Amino acid sequence: MTKLQNRIAWAAQILAAVILLQTLFFKFTASEESVYIFTQVGAEPLGRIGSGIVELIAGVLLLIPRLAWAGALLALGVMAGAILSHLTVLGIEVLGDGGQLFAYALITFVCCATVLVIRRRDVPLLNLR
Repeated sequence: MTKLQNRIAWAAQILAAVILLQTLFFKFTASEESVYIFTQVGAEPLGRIGSGIVELIAGVLLLIPRLAWAGALLALGVMAGAILSHLTVLGIEVLGDGGQLFAYALITFVCCATVLVIRRRDVPLLNLR
């Protein structure tokens, strides 16, 4: 990995972790918006709390260099679900947020995909060392 790739990976890891971790407060305190979203997709409260736990784990793993790939993979799964929910059930804009949550999901997805590509040599199952 080049120095530039390392910097890009770290920037993507930090941005994704910040987005994932800052949403936890809203999920774990059952904010009106979170409850609305998970009610609409038929997953309230277990989906809200469960996705919050997975996002917490992913956010922490993203900040551990040797495990960043695992955090990125977890977050990709959760964000794929979020993006799909926006495109099928919720719509891009939720409760007048101007599409902010959808944008966060897309940004996190792209960041995590970037981390997986750059740190692919760290993934044990790929055996690329």
